[in-house]
Amino acid sequence: MSALGLGIIGCGFISEIYLKNARLFPQLDLRAVADLNADAAGAKAAAHGTTALTPEALLARDDIDIVLNLTVPAAHLSVGLAALQAGKHVFSEKPLAVSLDDGKRLAEAADKGGLRIGCAPDTFLGASHQTSRAVLDAGRIGQPVAGTAMMMVAGHERWHPNPDFYYAGPGAGPLYDMGPYYITAMVNLLGPVRAVSGMASRLRASRTIASGPRAGESIPVDARTHVAGVMEFENDALIQIATSFDVPAHGHTPLELYGTTASMKIPDPNRFDGQVMLSGPDGWQAVPSDHDFGGDNHRALGLADMADAILTGRPHRASGDLALHVLDVIASLLQSARTGRTVTLTSTCARPEPMRAGALTHLTAPEAA
Repeated sequence: MSALGLGIIGCGFISEIYLKNARLFPQLDLRAVADLNADAAGAKAAAHGTTALTPEALLARDDIDIVLNLTVPAAHLSVGLAALQAGKHVFSEKPLAVSLDDGKRLAEAADKGGLRIGCAPDTFLGASHQTSRAVLDAGRIGQPVAGTAMMMVAGHERWHPNPDFYYAGPGAGPLYDMGPYYITAMVNLLGPVRAVSGMASRLRASRTIASGPRAGESIPVDARTHVAGVMEFENDALIQIATSFDVPAHGHTPLELYGTTASMKIPDPNRFDGQVMLSGPDGWQAVPSDHDFGGDNHRALGLADMADAILTGRPHRASGDLALHVLDVIASLLQSARTGRTVTLTSTCARPEPMRAGALTHLTAPEAA
């Protein structure tokens, strides 16, 4: 099988796992990395046996087919558009963009150029969430009625040495940061969202960095740091969602789904592993899984699936349409919080095709590497 040339723009914290995992998929041939910080690009290139370039030089390379955009969210639009204009397919870290209009610009540019865009999260392709999908598709919970999606922590300033972008600027706040994992997981299970209603708050105007060389420094908070709402799916299921940087502890399962005959507890959508639990006459029972990619971190799986889809002529799962719909859900929840009104979404997407066990056996799974 042929391989597509891969170039990575953005050599920050998240790039390490992508650099490690991309090497494991035969559809991908890592050819260069780039960053505005030349030292960062040079260090990653040296560690992973590739070439360090400027972003402009990387985009000018004829042997690079896909650009993996790992820049900060505010740069996703400019870097993505530049890559598309250079004739490259683009796979981006989440979110697709920091506004729905920006996401639409990326989608339109890809369509115009006959190119593909994809976007994280790809955790829904892992074993735990594909097991949840198989349980649902088999009718084991009956008709989905309701559920919950809960991501509540005390704030990323506790561990991140440079957490400014989580709290101020475009795309800041817990809903933009972590919402894509939870919303994407539910769209994978239930299909697209019809309408949303939300409320949001910001209790503190500043935060104090707790780790790294800037420990003790105060940073401003502009974003809403607690967002709660309800997502009405097109299949009529109602899912309550809460994302927060204000909650020190809670007892909620990350995801739960309630059907007419049973309920299901679903693991953390920020991970690929975890135990799916199904209710029954004897209480909660673990659901065995025979799905691939059940380890703790297989980031680059969605990127590899997109490369394989390009090579074989099929739709890819972590698609631009899916990411744009998730972005619409996020923007609409915040719009509802501002206006006090329910918002009907303007986008939709196809429910991603499931990844049954062995569906991508021609990929070199990280567990076997």
